[in-house]
Amino acid sequence: MNLHQSFSPLGRCARLADAAGVPRIIITLGDPAGIGPEVIDGALASPEIPHGFDIEVLGDRHAGTPGRPDARSAAAAMAALDEAVRQLKNGSADAVVTGPVSKEALQTLGFPHPGQTEYFAAAFGVTDYGMLLTGATLTVGLATIHEPLAEVPRLLTTDRITRIGLLMADFLRRRGIPDPRIAVAGLNPHAGENGAFGNEETRVIAPAIERLNSTGIARFSGPAVPDAIFRDAAQGLYHAVLAMYHDQGLIPLKLLDFDSAVNVTLGLPKPRTSPDHGTAFSIAGKGIANPASMIAAIRLACELAGKLPQSTVGERGREG
Repeated sequence: MNLHQSFSPLGRCARLADAAGVPRIIITLGDPAGIGPEVIDGALASPEIPHGFDIEVLGDRHAGTPGRPDARSAAAAMAALDEAVRQLKNGSADAVVTGPVSKEALQTLGFPHPGQTEYFAAAFGVTDYGMLLTGATLTVGLATIHEPLAEVPRLLTTDRITRIGLLMADFLRRRGIPDPRIAVAGLNPHAGENGAFGNEETRVIAPAIERLNSTGIARFSGPAVPDAIFRDAAQGLYHAVLAMYHDQGLIPLKLLDFDSAVNVTLGLPKPRTSPDHGTAFSIAGKGIANPASMIAAIRLACELAGKLPQSTVGERGREG
């Protein structure tokens, strides 16, 4: 296979393979004032990136100065996202890996979404979608995503939890786990302790677990005590945990898997992955950004495109 340099419609140098018919993975640069360009360069130089894929970077790194985000760098990030959607929709790309963006900067340009997850769901007209993060130790799905904590109890419904649980089970089965074990966390301390600290567990979460188990797609258990269930999952007792809100799931995941975790948007017609970190403007351009999460995101995108054996992402709990 001959390596070559190719160029995206937005002018940035890309990588990887010169071979007809190979799967094509596109990577959006993210905000060029952040660490996106660095971690992408580091990832594409890594021997961990599989051969046999045409990997192209969309975005213009010259539109931003490292560590100094502005309207121009945000516009470049937005243009790359729009181009990625265009290519995914017209069939010229098989999966997308998104670099980190500044949500605040994008929203000053009229970006109406809380994050890239919601952007891609809206772009494809998908309402049944979700956010999942998977690393070497934990896999965590989120019943609610970018929502104020005060709104979470109102937003939690049996239907919502059931929907996310089914998406998670499908993801795990696609990764070669035929009988997934998924723990469903409670919302309240001690999982409500039989109503002493709240009734969401009995009123909303337990009925969702019953409904999920009736499908036979996976084994769901809970409502589990939130301050203990992630330890159990990290030790391999569960393949994944369904958390009730953003920080409940991401704090343990980032504590254990910050350098290996990948953000996945569930429910899209084509895979979308992303590193689990942000733009890190404070260290952009210093050459110290760790590309490990971007490497994992690219590898998982290749795997989900259907052409790569299961990677090291999410290895814990596969047995049984």
